[in-house]
Amino acid sequence: MTIGYWCVLIAALLPYVFTGLAKAGGRRYNNYSPREFLEKQEGYRKRAHWVQLNSFEAFPAFAAAVIIAHLSGGNQEWIDMLAMAFIAIRVLYGVLYLSNHATLRSLVWTAGIGCTVALFVSGV
Repeated sequence: MTIGYWCVLIAALLPYVFTGLAKAGGRRYNNYSPREFLEKQEGYRKRAHWVQLNSFEAFPAFAAAVIIAHLSGGNQEWIDMLAMAFIAIRVLYGVLYLSNHATLRSLVWTAGIGCTVALFVSGV
């Protein structure tokens, strides 16, 4: 298994870290209506929920890009480096979102998209 594939697994699990932050502490979690509960959160917990949603949105393109890079014969070191960079970027994105740094967060998000695009074209 390549580092790139391990990064796909990490990216698939990363949203759940932010889900845990959104649900931890504060008002008692309600499993009967979890979406309603999360929308009523405030502060960093609400932002953690938003990071979770964005992480789920970013995952499919990243996973496809890693798989396509492998299948198209991209340089394995390049694929692994881009995949690890994507994970680091997504963690930083989450930290910036939680700490409410909107402009920096947007710049970091753009870097994540750049990694995904670079992965897609790495086998060309």
